[in-house]
Amino acid sequence: MIGAGVGVGIVGLGGMGHLHAQNLRELGADVVAGADLVPEQQRAFADEFGARTYDDHEALVTDDAVDAVVVTTPNRFHEPIAIAALEAGRDVLVEKPLAHTLESAERIAEAEAESDAICMVGFHNRHAASTALFDAQRERGRFGDLTHVEANYVRRRGVPGPGSWFTNDDLAGGGALIDIGVHALDLALHVLEFPAVEEVSGVTRTTFGTREEYADPDGFGAKWDAQAETYGVDDSVTAFLRLAGGRTIVLEAAWATNREPTAEFVVHGTDAGARFDVGDTSLTILEAGTAGGDHYADVELTGDATQTGYKEQDATFLEAVLAGEPPETNTLEEALVVQRVIDAIYRSSETGQAVQLTEREAAPRLGNR
Repeated sequence: MIGAGVGVGIVGLGGMGHLHAQNLRELGADVVAGADLVPEQQRAFADEFGARTYDDHEALVTDDAVDAVVVTTPNRFHEPIAIAALEAGRDVLVEKPLAHTLESAERIAEAEAESDAICMVGFHNRHAASTALFDAQRERGRFGDLTHVEANYVRRRGVPGPGSWFTNDDLAGGGALIDIGVHALDLALHVLEFPAVEEVSGVTRTTFGTREEYADPDGFGAKWDAQAETYGVDDSVTAFLRLAGGRTIVLEAAWATNREPTAEFVVHGTDAGARFDVGDTSLTILEAGTAGGDHYADVELTGDATQTGYKEQDATFLEAVLAGEPPETNTLEEALVVQRVIDAIYRSSETGQAVQLTEREAAPRLGNR
């Protein structure tokens, strides 16, 4: 088994914490500890995984049985937990986004640079079958030079309920952009192999979450309360990124909007293009040719339906822990670039002006050490 002998502690024992714990156990790791402020969450986790549980992360990261820590708390608490784990020499997988603010994310990066431990960031859609198929075709040179990505992650109605931490700017650091738009941004930059981001322009909107009569046919927002004082975040965003080499990204992300939902990515290349859905298992390659007459050639590739992004990501993390080396993907430096872009979109929306990124901010360093 991949993770045999690795003792893992989970901080944040809600649904995401349980998902990681299940995956890691199936991959052979020992889920030895969990931490959460809610006693009921502790008891449920202990019953399912036979793990010790703690009220706070400080006790967990100093548990001698813990080799690696997975952080699945609200965004605001990523920093203190990740830094405590790194200072204790524990390898860390922190769920996206890296933090709730750019300044907080930069402090995590500083702690990682001073630690012998590694920090990986949970952008699981990079590991979905559709992305794996795209990556393989890109490596073969099938697309030629990649020039543009249309990145969509749009819900028709899907605002988390006001009063939850998702809609509290102090806890989340933003709304639809930092919650689901961050996935699309990271994946688009990954598709283009993280060229330097030169200029960012964006508009964020708060349109639906404060309405007294908000239609929620699927019941996505539990305990809906349009008067909740904690709805202070965006529920949609449109952004444009200008990258090195004339490459571009257009982002459309929303918790709610009056259009069909979509998670479609369209990638433009000089020799071929591609279309796939975020987290899906298939990829359509869009080509044209002249053999036998001018024609279009759309080829659909179908990946392994059992290849889930979360499990593949957790396997990659365990491999990095065992090797004692930073992972080649989902690096902290890449996540820091994504965080800088998010910060730039919010600043652009506030000022109505495009934001230029400095050379230092624009692209990840080669390697984390």
